[in-house]
Amino acid sequence: MPVPAAWAPLVPLLAVVVLLAVPPGEDGGGGSGTPADLASAVLVAFCLVRVVRARARPLDRVAAVVLGLPAVGVCAAAVTAHDPVGALPGVVRYLQVFVLVPAAVVLLVRDRRDFARVGWALVGLAVVEGAVGVVQYATGTGASYQGEDVRAVGTFGPTDVMGMATVVAYGLVAALGIALGAPDRRARAAAGVCCGLLLVPLAVSFSRGAWIATVVACGLQLALSGVRRAVRTGLAAAALGVVLVAGCGVGSRMLEERVTSISRVAAAPDQSVTDRYALWAAAGSMWRGEPVTGVGLKGFPQYRDGHASLALSSGSDTAGAGHAFTRQPLLSPHNMYLLVLAEQGLLGVLTLVGSWLALLVCALRRSPPAGTFDCRLIAVGLLVWQLVDFAYADIGGPSTVLTAVVLGLAARWALGPSLMAGGTVAARG
Repeated sequence: MPVPAAWAPLVPLLAVVVLLAVPPGEDGGGGSGTPADLASAVLVAFCLVRVVRARARPLDRVAAVVLGLPAVGVCAAAVTAHDPVGALPGVVRYLQVFVLVPAAVVLLVRDRRDFARVGWALVGLAVVEGAVGVVQYATGTGASYQGEDVRAVGTFGPTDVMGMATVVAYGLVAALGIALGAPDRRARAAAGVCCGLLLVPLAVSFSRGAWIATVVACGLQLALSGVRRAVRTGLAAAALGVVLVAGCGVGSRMLEERVTSISRVAAAPDQSVTDRYALWAAAGSMWRGEPVTGVGLKGFPQYRDGHASLALSSGSDTAGAGHAFTRQPLLSPHNMYLLVLAEQGLLGVLTLVGSWLALLVCALRRSPPAGTFDCRLIAVGLLVWQLVDFAYADIGGPSTVLTAVVLGLAARWALGPSLMAGGTVAARG
């Protein structure tokens, strides 16, 4: 098959990944959306046309239920919202991230080669964003952190400080999966080099949540690859970290303070941690008031002040990376599980979180056919990273569309046909 024909079905999917490197507008992509969001709409439409042309059921029953389950809680929360019309953008966003784009990825990724191409696209995007972030840290042109413009944020800007950290972490997890399980030796070597390089921008992102999620996800990948390999790789990563921090002085003082702050969030929390605790408590209070359906989609900002304690500040300061000083309002609890619980209640938890747990169980239980071990490591690693990171973050910002792609890759491994086979009906059609 000619190379252009082999890559053609993946072009809309790869476009979503590539366009994430385009800097968002002045509103951070919150108004009219980003180019990647528009590309995701094209991706869904492209996939829909292929499904109609194939004239066959694209997903089996289990895949359709697991992928479609989040729509139940989302629609119910929109109907019961304080402002149903105002909740409609939230419905579109949730369906985009948790239903439509993941389903499109499942249908378009045909075999291991396609899976590897998307994995390498994640690595490539991470390297580009990471390079921009390292330059920002080295030249003092990043986002403001402790009074200095040194926080690496890539092209996402100071209003989405988690954007670059998320992208780099995705790339690091994907690269580690390739390095541990790819059948080609050169691919494993190249992925190993990328893993080492991506540690630097992840470190200078100063994102504690991304660090924790990356350690957990990579630790699970190493455990799945074998005890001996896990020990060797762990020692190599520790040695590289010592060389980068102690030997080369990569953000040693600030990194030490940031790492230390993880262990003392309860004893002496900074204002960001205090705000997060207050927001978490407010989310819990909202759920206790409306336990079944929550306060409604997009309802957290309206109900926040009535449930938050006086310890909550008015917002967070953002500056640097080419942007003037602004005060960002705190409109979410920065915890996806608590956001779902507050806005969608137990129904949302059972449908949305239940769908994620079903994906995780299916991904772990599925045995990899010969030559697809790297696909299993990538899928499981990315899914675990996202589920852990959701304890410290929620959807929002330009990088959110990449979360949909990651969930789609995990669903392709967990629910799709064998990656050694010809693929789905839609892909063959």
